[in-house]
Amino acid sequence: MNITVLLTGRGNNTLKDKNTIKVLGKPLLEYGASEGMLVDGASSFFVSSEDDKILSAAANVGYKKIIRPKEYAAPSAQHIDCLRHAIKVMKNDHGINPEILVVLLANSATIKKEWIDDCIALLKKNKEATSVIPVQKNNDHHPFRAKKINENGFLETFVDLTKHKVSSNRQDLESIFFVCHNFWVLNLANMKEDLSDGQAPWPFMGNNILSYEVAYSLDVHRPEDIYLTEVWLKKNGLGEER
Repeated sequence: MNITVLLTGRGNNTLKDKNTIKVLGKPLLEYGASEGMLVDGASSFFVSSEDDKILSAAANVGYKKIIRPKEYAAPSAQHIDCLRHAIKVMKNDHGINPEILVVLLANSATIKKEWIDDCIALLKKNKEATSVIPVQKNNDHHPFRAKKINENGFLETFVDLTKHKVSSNRQDLESIFFVCHNFWVLNLANMKEDLSDGQAPWPFMGNNILSYEVAYSLDVHRPEDIYLTEVWLKKNGLGEER
């Protein structure tokens, strides 16, 4: 199957230039982009952005530029808009029809080539799967423990717990998993062309989503996330050339 890697990032962020901010001397996005270049069987590499700094940093690693329209880079834009546009450009301008699409998020360096390879292998084993998505188990933030503020200003349970038996101990609760925003592996061959028929809020993942549990994942949004990223890179030996 054709395996294509797509790095996505936009320049309009609350943390200025976060995708290209220097981390251990290199642009943040370079770590994930470099791991993507090592993926077994990957033959095409693209970067989608409206930002020249992001496009140039990724091009330095070996990614072909896809200039994203401004409307798909606004804060209100959805990731699905970026993916649809990028896939269209791949097909029309480069003659590439990706079957497996590895999506890398430019604001995360917590990406390993081995993780991506594992996800692709899982996808190939399960012919009905639409994607394989890294997840983290986190019962500390279980929806049964979540609250919202009602119209009277008081806290109340976010979920109707009258239909559930609930313990205050997290270990007694059914395990829950949160989607990581470091990379996603999509089987486009098993999805509609417009990627619209999957589970909300990420319909481009499809409905037959396989999980790949990782111990840690971090996407950078705050200055302190840079420090945590550096710690992870050093711990995993990814702060140097591979």
